[in-house]
Amino acid sequence: MPPATLYSRTAIAKQVARLGQAVADRVPPGPLVVIGVLKGAFIFMSDLVRAIPRDLACDFVSVSSYGEGKTSLGAPTLHRDLSMDLRGQHVVVVEDIVDTGITARFLLDRFSALDPSSLHLCALLDKPSRRRVAVEPDFTGFTIDDVFVVGYGLDFAQRYRNLPYLGVLEE
Repeated sequence: MPPATLYSRTAIAKQVARLGQAVADRVPPGPLVVIGVLKGAFIFMSDLVRAIPRDLACDFVSVSSYGEGKTSLGAPTLHRDLSMDLRGQHVVVVEDIVDTGITARFLLDRFSALDPSSLHLCALLDKPSRRRVAVEPDFTGFTIDDVFVVGYGLDFAQRYRNLPYLGVLEE
């Protein structure tokens, strides 16, 4: 049985367009680097960068904290680091979901040490009820309750990433 729809393809597209314009409007002029957090943010980021009406560069990091389950394992593990220098760049980190905040805080602290001109966090989904460390996205698509969401790049044990909508995975 497929996951129950939480947000449709149309609702997601509207939010991504809004987020792209918000990034363009609120991030200061100058060199912009958009960093996608693999694997979950790859679909969101591809749509987001096309919705940002300004010149930009892209890079990716790969970080895991969930393994194959539904519960965070705690400390993030960095599998792939940046290939670009962030010094003097305006940086937007693109996350699929900010849940406990541990991974987002880890990345923001790591990138902040690289001397960017500005550093921003953009999350498709924000789940503040599960926050364990202080972090708030600068740009948020949807704020959700404590449910396990899949689709549009988000997975459970590498499944469901290809769903064109965001759905709730039932127990």
